Amino acid sequence: MTLFDDTSGPDELICSSKGCTAPAAHEVRWNNPKLHTPDRRKVWLACDAHEPTLRGFLDARDFYRETVSL
Repeated sequence: MTLFDDTSGPDELICSSKGCTAPAAHEVRWNNPKLHTPDRRKVWLACDAHEPTLRGFLDARDFYRETVSL
């Protein structure tokens, strides 16, 4: 039997870009106005290299709201 507690989980935040295993340095915050209230923010984690790509993907769809450094 394995026991889990609330402190188990990843020690390091990893970039959300597909296939990337680099540590995250940013929170790319977004929302889809067709699905979310204006104040709700979804978060993708991004390394320095992938922050512009993830931001651009969201911005092209008018989902991008802001990027915050971790």
